[in-house]
Amino acid sequence: MDALFSELDRQTEAVVDLQTKLTAIPALGPRNGGEGEKAKADFLLAHLRSMGIEDIREYNAPDQDVPCGYRPNIVAVIPGRNTERTLWVISHIDVVPPGDLSLWNSDPYTLVRDGDTLIGRGVEDNQQGMVSSLITAQALLDLNITPELNYGLILVSDEETGSGFGLDYLVREHEGVFRKDDLFLVPDSGEPNSEMVEVAEKSMFWLKCTVIGKQCHASTPDQGNNTLVPCAEFILRVKELEALYPAEDPIYNPPRSTFQPTMKEANVANVNTIPGRDVFYIDSRVMPEYDLTDVLDTIKGFADEIAAKYGVKIECEPVMWEQAAPATPEDSEIAVRTMASVRKVYNNNPKVVGVGGGTVAAFLRREGYQAVVWSTLNHNAHQPNEWASIRNTIGDAKVIADMLTAK
Repeated sequence: MDALFSELDRQTEAVVDLQTKLTAIPALGPRNGGEGEKAKADFLLAHLRSMGIEDIREYNAPDQDVPCGYRPNIVAVIPGRNTERTLWVISHIDVVPPGDLSLWNSDPYTLVRDGDTLIGRGVEDNQQGMVSSLITAQALLDLNITPELNYGLILVSDEETGSGFGLDYLVREHEGVFRKDDLFLVPDSGEPNSEMVEVAEKSMFWLKCTVIGKQCHASTPDQGNNTLVPCAEFILRVKELEALYPAEDPIYNPPRSTFQPTMKEANVANVNTIPGRDVFYIDSRVMPEYDLTDVLDTIKGFADEIAAKYGVKIECEPVMWEQAAPATPEDSEIAVRTMASVRKVYNNNPKVVGVGGGTVAAFLRREGYQAVVWSTLNHNAHQPNEWASIRNTIGDAKVIADMLTAK
């Protein structure tokens, strides 16, 4: 282990080189205005082959919305002493668009290094985790170390827009890739102190609420039906949901369900017009024990009461819907193994947590696989001047290496 850690400590330039080359290849899905992940996947395939990995497989998800006709997914395996089990590290190839270029201090697709900091689109989300997994593999091969179990790298497409052509596709269409007693680590969420090991997620849905009345001139309000007033009452009633669904679990932060009115669409463009249509949205993060259909029925009940009170029509339409997957047990092998290695490398106090948003681990958990989400991140994903830490990249690689070689 000392030799392996020392080898990883020498990988600073390798990290910079990989991040430079990966950042220079935009990998935007078609829903984000791009042509898909093929160019970046081709680079990764060539890199994996140059490392000397013999077991490399491609699982291309058909997609006619990209020029090549598919979204690439790559699986590579280094055999272990026990070839019947695999520790999989899953990272995603795609990135999000850079957004407003005026907010960037440099070209998003040209890596900038400032000491330990690497700046560019995708460097943290998810290239840091990807590079950690790659330099771990390189160190094992260079030192001729056979891990205790197989080391599997999975590089997937489409994580940023739903994973239908990525991990979800692999789990649905190629379940033979995995075994039930395999272990899965997703290095795509975490805290700067390295202590957050995510094992559970809340259910979540986004709801579009449309209030329909009758528009008229503000000087003659009796000729119309002002939708802003019932809309406001509806928004205020959303808070009642927390009392109606009160379950708590300290593994989550916050430890309860949350229901928040968020976006409000514009209604009328001038002050002296009474609106006849108002639209707002609710973001709901719900404790897993509750059925989302029941929550939606409760909200629709609010809508019916308010519609009757004000003589308007109210429509409630889910625009995103995700019932929580079963949690990975806190005492599962992957959770225990991850925390032990994190504690060893970072000398800290890792703990299992639940989160309010969905991750790709849900696709695995629904099929009964043990999966945790962990890495050392500084929360720069999707931001201008996104940055990643070389030190954290190498530290996380040591965690992966320790998980692979610990007996």
